[in-house]
Amino acid sequence: MNNCNDRTGTRIMKRHFALGIFLFCCCALPSQGGEFDAARHKMVETVLSDTAATSSYSGSSALSPRVVAAMEKVERHRFVPTALTAFAYFNRPLPIGHGQTISQPFIVALMTDLMKIEEGDRVLEIGTGSGYQAAVLAEVAGSVYSIEIIEPLGKQAGKLLESLGYRNVETRVGDGYYGWPEAAPFDAIMVTAAASHVPPPLIRQLKPGGRMVIPLGTQFMTQYLMLVEKRQDGSLTTRQILPVRFVPLTGGH
Repeated sequence: MNNCNDRTGTRIMKRHFALGIFLFCCCALPSQGGEFDAARHKMVETVLSDTAATSSYSGSSALSPRVVAAMEKVERHRFVPTALTAFAYFNRPLPIGHGQTISQPFIVALMTDLMKIEEGDRVLEIGTGSGYQAAVLAEVAGSVYSIEIIEPLGKQAGKLLESLGYRNVETRVGDGYYGWPEAAPFDAIMVTAAASHVPPPLIRQLKPGGRMVIPLGTQFMTQYLMLVEKRQDGSLTTRQILPVRFVPLTGGH
């Protein structure tokens, strides 16, 4: 249920994806020193371009400055396998083992931005993966609780996040469908795997006024990134953002 193999369904995004494959096959980025900073900045510029290009879907033509700063700061090359370090700043997903991927930077940024996280907010992430999304969330939130169902990935990500100094992130191995009840309620919840429905336990753990971003749909059918908002009276509103492709949410449910 962790980081996903995701792409938008728009023509513009398909062109970006095709370009990414071409570059991936034909060249590599510098793999040492401060040169990563320039590569990361170029990645963010591409993310901002994709954000503007998909504004008719998301309703926003720009990311918040805090999300942009987080994307500029978090070192994505720390969260990919060593063999793929040179390709860490392409705007595309990369494999991280166990049949999983680290998400496309554009999707990471968009999902983070949609949740409108404020300083001090408590955030739940379902699907730690390599820990990259959790690190981005940690830059904009007060505390992050992240659950991964694949034990080797969950343990590895927890150790990596701790070694990088992310003291405001807690990780655990478990079935994210049921959330993290003892840490609830949460100001925002992010699900990084496709579900057939919004899990009721996560709805209960979302604060009134909170936001959840979740892909809905099956693995072999069209999936849509959805924004779920919980009103003060506990009722929900939903908004379809854009077509995506995620691995399925797994577990005992």
